[in-house]
Formats: sequence, C-alpha cells, structure tokens
Amino acid sequence: MKKEFPVLNSKIKGLLHGGDYNPDQWLDYPEILKEDVRLLKLANCNCVSINIFGWSAIEPEEGRYTFEWLDKIMDDMAANNVHVILATPSGARPAWMSEKYPEVLRVNRDRTKNLHGCRHNHCFTSPVYREKTYNINRLLAERYKDHPALIMWHISNEYGGECHCPLCQDAFRNWLKKKYDNNLDKLNASWWTGFWSHKFTSWSQIESPSPLGENCVHGHNLDWQRFVTDQTIDFYKNEIAPIREITPNVPVTANFMGAYPHMELFLGLDYWKFAKEVDVLSWDNYPAWHNDFETTEELAANVGFVHDIYRSLRGGQPFLVMESTPSLVNWHDTNKLKRPGMHLLSSMQGVAHGADSVLYFQWRKGRGASEKFHGAVVDHCGHENTRVFREVTEVGEVLNKIKEIQGATAESKVAIIYDVENRWAIDDLQGLKKHRGYVESCQAAYKVFWENGVSVDVINMDCDLSEYDLVIAPMLYMVRPNVADRINEFVKNGGTFVTTYWSGIVDENDLCFLGGFPGPLREVTGIWSEEIDSLYDNEVNHIEFKANNMENLKGTYEVKEYCDLIHAETAEVLAVYKSDFYADMPAVTVNRYGEGKAYYIAARTGEEFNNDFYSKLINDLGIKSVVDGKLPKGVTAQMRSNKDNKFTFIMNFNEEAKEVELGKEEYIDMLSGDKVVNKVTLEKYGVKILKQ
Repeated sequence: MKKEFPVLNSKIKGLLHGGDYNPDQWLDYPEILKEDVRLLKLANCNCVSINIFGWSAIEPEEGRYTFEWLDKIMDDMAANNVHVILATPSGARPAWMSEKYPEVLRVNRDRTKNLHGCRHNHCFTSPVYREKTYNINRLLAERYKDHPALIMWHISNEYGGECHCPLCQDAFRNWLKKKYDNNLDKLNASWWTGFWSHKFTSWSQIESPSPLGENCVHGHNLDWQRFVTDQTIDFYKNEIAPIREITPNVPVTANFMGAYPHMELFLGLDYWKFAKEVDVLSWDNYPAWHNDFETTEELAANVGFVHDIYRSLRGGQPFLVMESTPSLVNWHDTNKLKRPGMHLLSSMQGVAHGADSVLYFQWRKGRGASEKFHGAVVDHCGHENTRVFREVTEVGEVLNKIKEIQGATAESKVAIIYDVENRWAIDDLQGLKKHRGYVESCQAAYKVFWENGVSVDVINMDCDLSEYDLVIAPMLYMVRPNVADRINEFVKNGGTFVTTYWSGIVDENDLCFLGGFPGPLREVTGIWSEEIDSLYDNEVNHIEFKANNMENLKGTYEVKEYCDLIHAETAEVLAVYKSDFYADMPAVTVNRYGEGKAYYIAARTGEEFNNDFYSKLINDLGIKSVVDGKLPKGVTAQMRSNKDNKFTFIMNFNEEAKEVELGKEEYIDMLSGDKVVNKVTLEKYGVKILKQ
C-alpha cells in the first residue's frame, strides 16, 4: 500500500528554499537587513531559519527582553512571502547565565568543567537550564503563535555531547535503577562486573565512564550512551512543552547530523529514539565534494545512504535538509569549492531521496568569529553578482518548477540494517582491527543498489521487515531480544536475508552468546562460526565459488581484513577460501529456511564481488530499478511518487557526460517541458527530473 503523510503546514506550497539567517548579528547595519529582503526574493528563497543562536539578542540581561528586532524580521518576512522556521535558542546560552548559574556549564569525561564559550556545552540535567529554556520558549511561543510567517519550530541546534556533572551522575544512577528494577545483582550480571573485580555493592559507587576511572566494562559504556540519548530527549521534551501547549498545530523539528566517518563527534545519540519525538526529521548535510580520498561517485553513494537513513527513520516520511553549504565549509581538512554544477546536483540528490527542502548554512557570511569564512549565499561583497548566488538562484528556479513533488514518497523492497547501538558496541570492543569498518561495510552493500537505481530503506534492527523482499545486515554484532525471531519469521515467509562475518556475537548488554556464533542467527544461517582471522592491510585472501553450486555463482574474488572460519551445518556451501590454513573452508553459504533463504558472507568482500552477488539477487528476486535501461557507472536514479504521478531523478556523478537508456517509457522533462523517450544525455554533474 502506498504510504501517505499529512501536510506539515497548510501554509507551505511547494519545496522550501533558503536557510539559516542571523539578523541578530546585523542589528547595527539596518541597510544590510533591508538588502537581505531584496536578495532573498532575487535568489528564489521562500524560507529562513532564524533565532538559532539569538538568546543574547532577545534577553541581553536576565529578565530584560528585546524582541523588537525579531518582531520586525518576522513582519518583513511575512510581508515578502518568506516562511520562517523559528528556532529556540538553547544551543548557546548568554554569558550572564554562565556567570550567575555556573551549574549550567557542562562537565567533561575527565571531570573538568567547561568555562563559558562556544556552543552545545550545557548540562541537559540542570534544573536551572531547563527552567530558563522553558521560560524563553514559552515567551517565543506566546509572542509568535499567530504570526503569518511562522511555519515550523526548530528546536535548539544539533543536539549532542554529554555532561558528567554530579547532577548527571545522579540522573544516570536513577536511570539504571529504573532499568534494572532497583536490583544491583541484575546490573552486575548484565555488565559482567566480575571482570577485574568491578562488582558494585551500592548504587553510589557507579559513575559515568571516564578515562580517569571505569571505561572497560562495555555494558556500562553502552548504558551510558543510552542514558545520554534518553536524557537529551528528556531535555528536548522540556523545551517543547510550552510550544506544544501554545502552538499545537505548528510542527516541530530538531536538526540531526549525518553518519559520515569524519563526523564521529555527532554520533552520540540514537536518532531512532529521537525521531519519534519530532514531527518532521531534518539533518545537516556537509559532504566533502571533490576530495582526494574518494571518487565523486563513491561520496555520492555514501551521501545517498545517509539521506535514506533519514527517509527511513519515520517510515518513509519526507524529511528536510536543514543545512547544506552553497559553496564550501570552513572545517574540512581542505575546504574545497563546489565545482560548477555540483550545487544543483547535490541539492537535487536530497530531493530525489525524499527531502522537501534545500536549506543552507548560511544566508550571509558574518564579519567575524569562527564561521566568517564558511560558505554562504551572500558573500562579504554583499551583492548578487557572484557565481554562488547565481547557482543558488538556479536551484530556486528548479524547485519552483518541481514544487508538485512536495510530499511525494519512495517505496523500497530492499532494506539494509544500520543500527546505532550496534555501531556503539562495535566501536567499543577490543578485538579485530583498530578500525572495524561497520559503516563502510553497510555502505559497500548499499552502493550496488544505488548504482542500479534501486531504492533502499536504511533501517535499524527493531524495524518491521515484512514489507521487504531482501534484508541485508552487515556485521550484525549485537542482536537485541526478539530480533532473531523476527528475522527467522521474515525468511520463513519467503524473504531473503544476507548477513556477514562478525554477526550474532553479543546481546544487548554486549555479553557474548554462549553455545556458538552466530548465536541466535545460527538456525536461520545454518552455519557455525568457530574463529575469525584479522588480516594486515597488505594481506589478501581469495574466495572461489564451487563448480555447480546451487546458486550458479561463478568466479574468484579477493577478500581483505576479515576471514571468518565457519562450518556449514544445514547451509549449502557456495564458495570456499583459496589459501592459508583455512583453504577450502566455507566462505559463502546459503541456507533454505521455510520459504526463503539466508546467505552468510564470511569475509570482507570488495566491489567486484558485491556487484556480482547483489546484482544476482536483484535479478533473482525481480527487484526493479526505477528506469528500465542499464545505468552507466557513476549515474544513479531515484523515484518519488504520489497518487497522481511518478517523479524520476537521474543524476550523473561523473566528471564527463553520460547517456542513459530509458526503455520504452515516455516522460516529461520537468525542467524543460520536453517529452523524453528512449534515452537521455546528462552533462558532467547533470541531473534530469522526469515525470510520468
């Protein structure tokens, strides 16, 4: 059944275009504030996010409020048909608060206390900070509840980080008491505290993990990270309470961060839990286009993977790209400009995967401080005669032409399990190689479907599997309760399941399963994993498909990093290792289970194997690409649809033009209005948006 979602706000007609606007930094420059209105309209922008870090501008002293500037900005936006996503300012507090109420300052893992400064460094438990944020949010909601410009609330900014102050220690202990039924013996058993004589005999002995103290009990570390997510959400709920009360019909969002390897700082929260608490998901998208360590195609596939996480977090609901850069950032190792054409292409990639917006950080570059050289629509020159402004204007023109796509959804018959708690556990374990590559293994499987124009949902292990034909779970190290039962049921009912080495190793407390790996997945996979060999970076092995194997797979493939030594129990052996003492041992197996199949890939395979193996599954299962023709390498296609039409995005992430065969379908090019049949040519970084 086609999924449909309610319209977020009846004021929104089409796709949002605009971004973070910081008029509070320009209050001494009224001529610039006036010019911004002209430039917004010229750039085809219909939306701004304001007040994200505006606390000191609206409450410069405790209890003294200066909303007049914000009133004028809101009124100016309404008069010029520009929507406002109004932010609560808790992401950065004013200096007077840090001075008067030092308890709001965050304490670090090493138990040092922050001084005032930067942002995102407040205590989520502090009653004072909760009171202050609640009060300022109530004032904002009461003042702007009926304002015609208001379409959405932007709660705080990029929630993240943790606090280890005494208040948070007490909150953590209370959280543990609730989880473990006030039973220390239950906690000790779950954490395996007999290790190194770490057994606790009173709740007061338990502290958060620290490099100065306890940090080697993995169940402890996991529970702390779960607590941080829960405490952050609890703080957020306190923030939104007055907003929900006063403006119940205005949707709420909180901008999340991506899952790129270089963004480890922002991976401390479980967004699967947080996603339930917002009305619409939004995220901040900052890939390093044109870098020297991956191809444009490889990066584009990884960005698509993250877009699909956000589309999947709320069951396929369209999301927002809340921040992106129109040109460059200021915090990559090398801050490279987007090449001509990339801004439109990368913006449309978000829309193709389910975004209903292209929003930027930032609208205008500030004069000073750490983000003065971060990309913006309006540069320090202050006018529209720049390459970046012209490219932003072009994006706005395109969004106007395709505005009927707003609210359209995507359907997927393939799911990849990427689970945050599983990642926490893998990152924390001591074993294998130093870099375990969990995200990369998920993205490597995803890339095959991305290249073939096959839509993929990226889900966690607790999601419903019944709507999919194929579920892939790379490195499913942790298996939480009931997960294996649901996987077994999925396969019994005819589903195809693929998992890999280092799966079914531990439970939700990071305790190893007894009785043989892959633990609760042993029955469905039909194998026993005895050992796993980690290879040095310069080592390789090979796997070879056996002659006349039941899947008719052929070939020899290089494998690296990990080789799982397994025994087939009820599974059929498809491929074996070629060398080392485990030559001829199973390397790829398939197990018939009920009406379906479960595959086990015992080694870390490369692009050639993944392409051949997953392409065969696509063909065997009759999984359709969104276009009939074969896509050239580096070209991908995504589809969104509503009850009336299908919208196909074809995107070329190559450095040269490519021709794409479309089959017999007839399309309308939404940008030119021309009819399109048989084939289409895409220039370097080209994009076509076709309507059926």
